[in-house]
Amino acid sequence: MRLLVVLGASGVGKTAVTTALAARALPGVACHHFDDIGVPSEDRMSEEHGGPEAWQQHATRCWIERLYGTQSGEMVQVLEGQTRPSFVLDALASVERVACRMVLLDCSPETRAVRLELRGQPWLANPRMSSWAAYLRGQADALGVPVVHTDARSVDEIVDGLEALVDVLRGERIA
Repeated sequence: MRLLVVLGASGVGKTAVTTALAARALPGVACHHFDDIGVPSEDRMSEEHGGPEAWQQHATRCWIERLYGTQSGEMVQVLEGQTRPSFVLDALASVERVACRMVLLDCSPETRAVRLELRGQPWLANPRMSSWAAYLRGQADALGVPVVHTDARSVDEIVDGLEALVDVLRGERIA
């Protein structure tokens, strides 16, 4: 399996760039949105999984298994979502023959606030989301995951970078 995971907090542009990448209709590339599986309430996450963090780890594992099960030849699967890079690595440990790249999208709290306001979710521009973004940056730094700052870049510029990562994945040998 060839997998590109686009990570980041709310408002950094994950969905916008992944949707734009899908619109390019690149042969052998399928794009997926983490939240398409449905995001339960925090109460339900706690009841069924022990809390939001455990749900996120479970959902990440489910996505990796799902994409692994649909692999075909040289297909590159692109998954965007809010999950920890470490959860992706944990989930990948249970599958064989995978080439994976991750990239973290990030932006300033001010840019996040504007974007979240425009999409009708201003309540997400809060200190908790800023802390989450900082946590993801720390994990990315610790694991060597590249960080792309989206504040001053167009969607097309960012998608060009993702397309380059897709090309890298296509060229990687899967052992």
